[in-house]
Amino acid sequence: MSQSPRATTRPSPLAFARDVLTPAGPPVPLLGRARSRFVRSLPYVITGAFAVVLLGTTATVLSENYGLPSDLAFTFALLQAVPLLFAVRRPLLVWAIVFPADIAAAAALLALPMRGEQPWPWPPMAIFGMLLLMLLIGLRERRRTLVAVWTLTALASLVFQFVSPERSSLISVTTLVLGAVVLTVGGALRERGDARRALAEQETISEAERARRTLLEERTRIARELHDVVAHHMSVITVQADSAPYRLTGLPAEAEGEFASIAATARESLTEMRRLLGVLRSEDASGGEPGGVERAPQPGVERIPQLVEATVRAGLPVRLSMPDPLPEAVPQTVDLSAYRITQEALANVVRHAPGAATRVSVSVDPDRGSLMVLVVNTAPENDSPPLETSGTGHGLVGMRERVRLVGGTLDTGPLPDGGFRVAARLPFTTEEEPPTA
Repeated sequence: MSQSPRATTRPSPLAFARDVLTPAGPPVPLLGRARSRFVRSLPYVITGAFAVVLLGTTATVLSENYGLPSDLAFTFALLQAVPLLFAVRRPLLVWAIVFPADIAAAAALLALPMRGEQPWPWPPMAIFGMLLLMLLIGLRERRRTLVAVWTLTALASLVFQFVSPERSSLISVTTLVLGAVVLTVGGALRERGDARRALAEQETISEAERARRTLLEERTRIARELHDVVAHHMSVITVQADSAPYRLTGLPAEAEGEFASIAATARESLTEMRRLLGVLRSEDASGGEPGGVERAPQPGVERIPQLVEATVRAGLPVRLSMPDPLPEAVPQTVDLSAYRITQEALANVVRHAPGAATRVSVSVDPDRGSLMVLVVNTAPENDSPPLETSGTGHGLVGMRERVRLVGGTLDTGPLPDGGFRVAARLPFTTEEEPPTA
């Protein structure tokens, strides 16, 4: 069985020409993205000045130096100069108007006798207009469009030189060389600008992805710790349900069966939770145990004094203020969040303000039913440089997520004297969100 070769379709010459001579993008003004208004208006000023100067000089040169009738000379001057006013937005369209006008003017001059060594086929004013348009096209269009513009200019020059070989070809060669240089420089500047914009966009995307990844990592870490809290409660439910028939005498068979069902459901839920949350734990979290289940209990408010003591040993003067005895009705999620927020706040002081006097305050607001955590540091008194000059933002992200988890509020920011303040309110019960319309 023979297999026919894959058919290849080639665009028609008309379609290729249409693609080459189609603008690369929307008519955005040159330097339109600049912040300065003066910079944005500069291309308009330059093209406007060229249009005004070329309008008068082209009509005068074509009429007096080349002997073209004044009405025809003024018509060519209008076609070659006035479209330059729109070249800032649509240089390729303007070139499609001006270049045929240049060819028509050269053809009209071909019918006239030569007057000395006048430049031909392109008068000096036409050359200036061509070079300006080539520069604007180079700054806006694709490489193949630049090649097409230069090729058409070269073909027109060769045709006129072939029709009238007795005239000097120096101007044509000079125009082609200068045009190639201008197009090359303009194209290089455009590609460099495109590369810088693409790099800036990529950096913006990378920064957004980095922030998103940081947020996900913090949420994963909080989920791992929250698993221990929930697992504890589920274990208590299981033990209470299993031991109920032994602790409570005289239970009917239906009640014992109900307690057994509750215990079985709690054990199943606990197993599923461990299986689901196991993928969130690192493999080395427990020294290589399968599933990475951590056996150490999660810290709480009662361990904040040990945290402060370790920070003082590290060289940071810290004063601690907290109630004694500690409140007993603090939920485990609030207990853990208060410890982690204090830990991260002290770590930030050590990294960014070594030696700064720091105050840690933990208090209970009975009226609002919440736990208040406050960490305030002054500006460092010594001249020791900070361990880090720019943070990653992981700490503040983690604090916000922990506060959001319990429905609390977080207030962070610099102080007028150069210090920093972290204040968190952690309610004992999750506050319900207001209904949305």
